Amino acid sequence: MNHLGKQLEDISQAIPQPEQVQYFTVDEEAVGQRIDNLLLRLFKGVPKSHVYRIVRSGEVRVNKGRIGAEYKLELGDVVRIPPLRFSPKSEQPQAPAAEFPVLFEDAHLLIVNKPAGVAVHGGSGVSFGVIEQLRAARPQAKFLELVHRLDRETSGILLLAKKRSALTTLHEVIRAGQMQKRYFTLVHGHWQNERQHVRLPLHKFTTADGDRRVVVRDDGQAAHTIFSRVEVFRDTPWGDFALLDADLKTGRTHQIRVHLSHLGFPIVGDEKYGDFARNKALVKHGSKRMFLHAHHVEFAHPQSGEKVVLDAPLPPACETFLQVLRKAKGD
Repeated sequence: MNHLGKQLEDISQAIPQPEQVQYFTVDEEAVGQRIDNLLLRLFKGVPKSHVYRIVRSGEVRVNKGRIGAEYKLELGDVVRIPPLRFSPKSEQPQAPAAEFPVLFEDAHLLIVNKPAGVAVHGGSGVSFGVIEQLRAARPQAKFLELVHRLDRETSGILLLAKKRSALTTLHEVIRAGQMQKRYFTLVHGHWQNERQHVRLPLHKFTTADGDRRVVVRDDGQAAHTIFSRVEVFRDTPWGDFALLDADLKTGRTHQIRVHLSHLGFPIVGDEKYGDFARNKALVKHGSKRMFLHAHHVEFAHPQSGEKVVLDAPLPPACETFLQVLRKAKGD
């Protein structure tokens, strides 16, 4: 067992005595991890709200100084963990063990095909997601973390790291724009361009009722998507549609959805940024989900450097609705 593993075992054994202040020194296995994620993982019985409160209040300290929840641990950091409040077991819903279709797996990576309607992690009114269910299904896994995220209603390729070294390497790959991620999406409207670059800055905010939203705004973060036309459906009984291939050059929250909505081409089935009346009308014709699917990824393997290329075909529900449009279009 390495140095950090021994410390975490000691902390785990100390959990029944939460009144104790605890310390550990960050080893290589924890370098780069956010302090909030480390605490949430170490102390699964502690409510998330309590973890964020003790970080904000300065009770959690690193090298005797206050830090924010987003602080990333560095080698040699000494973390002070105050006495913690644990939830009664009745307040701790256990994630059911579940596996998902595996597209690729080795000692460093697990890549799955996520179904629509499943969150990637718990939070925001969701008790658990893909990561919690996989951890429950793989109790022997020493490390399992999300490399990136997909929206709850988006299906497709999802990368998870089985080693911290793989996680940090892939995060660097993503930041450098060296991972290609492409999505299929179906939009309302008369799309004409065969290929279109969209560079519109995005601003993320939270509404008064806690809903996370994104808008195009000049002072937002730079965001770049390349859309390629795959197939068009003209003059159907419900209007015009286009199947697009979206190549993400940046990975902002809701990027594809907001870029398309802002341009006047909302994604079919998008309940947040879409055409609500038309979405409702299409349900009885087979459109029962948001039509956004992560279908392709390319990147260099974090350990070997070899090129990894993966594809995930459109789910049957999406293919079925495309067949409906093909039959209905007025060619």
